[in-house]
Amino acid sequence: MEVFWHDACLEHDTGSGLWELPGRWDWLDVAEPHPENAARLRTFRHALRHGPVAPHLTWSTGRFADGEELARVHTPDYLARLREACRERTRVEVNTVVGPGSWDAVRAAAGTALAALDAVAAGRTRLAYALVRPPGHHAQPDLPDGYCLVNNAALVAETARRGGRRVAVLDWDVHHGNGTQEIFRDTSDVLTVSVHMRHGPWGANHAQTGAPDESGPANVNVELSLGAGDLAYRRALEEIAFPALAEFGADLLVCASGFDGSAFDPNGRHNLTAAGYRWIGRAVSDLGLPTVLTQEGGYLRGYSALCLHALVEGLLGLELLEDPLAYVPDDTQLVDADLDRARAALTDWAFATSAPAGRGRA
Repeated sequence: MEVFWHDACLEHDTGSGLWELPGRWDWLDVAEPHPENAARLRTFRHALRHGPVAPHLTWSTGRFADGEELARVHTPDYLARLREACRERTRVEVNTVVGPGSWDAVRAAAGTALAALDAVAAGRTRLAYALVRPPGHHAQPDLPDGYCLVNNAALVAETARRGGRRVAVLDWDVHHGNGTQEIFRDTSDVLTVSVHMRHGPWGANHAQTGAPDESGPANVNVELSLGAGDLAYRRALEEIAFPALAEFGADLLVCASGFDGSAFDPNGRHNLTAAGYRWIGRAVSDLGLPTVLTQEGGYLRGYSALCLHALVEGLLGLELLEDPLAYVPDDTQLVDADLDRARAALTDWAFATSAPAGRGRA
């Protein structure tokens, strides 16, 4: 497995404030670092380079994306406005901050994701992980959103589509992949599948709901109730996401890989454990598809790094690190109703209309 990295991703400085809200808060004694900060990516890198999975990985340096590449999924006007905004520290959306190092970080994240695709397309590796920031899956063609500026996963998918591949994007970040859904809304030859926490829209730059009724012939949304954990994600993938991938006939998989669904993440209300992410990695690898993964959320640095390590273990068919923190209960009571709602919206899909609903898988 090949991991792709670029130092410029660390130059995106999101500053501090009240958690994700920048600025001065006079009643706050010590401002908090913005959750999407360089330290989280350094921690992720350190876990993979120094954890027991390290001997099983190779590392490659990414590159900068150019303007033509970025414009494959974003409007030229949006890119020009974003580049101009990055001249100084400012927010481009309520919780999305840029500064003088951000434009290079954006180009490095996008280009490094494309370098991972190049390695997979050339047959050098079947599994490539773009360990990048800023994240991307909320970024729409002409809007930033939720810490995201350029949609790295969508750029990989669109580039592969133009190269003649039949591409599916699978997103397990705890938040709905609204930007990816929006970019491919009218594209029948890219499937987008998002498994996420029920949270609804959250402002002018995030009007999408993520509900099953936004699903369609090439888009599948699986909303899971608060408290969903390992079993709920396993069933969502086994009973809906993977059958959709098979019916669609994808020959290349792009994964928007977030760890904010973990039991300890401050930005989500789900209960995935490191073992849950290990299972996801193993199940994705077992699909046998050429696969590019792009880093998305995950904001409690230490536990997110453990979950990343576990996911990579699963991708490689290994079981190495123990989880000393996994004790939050996995609420499975609502998963039947959640999956039934997701299936009911998939009227164009044979697997959803003909197969009986699964119940209570271990």
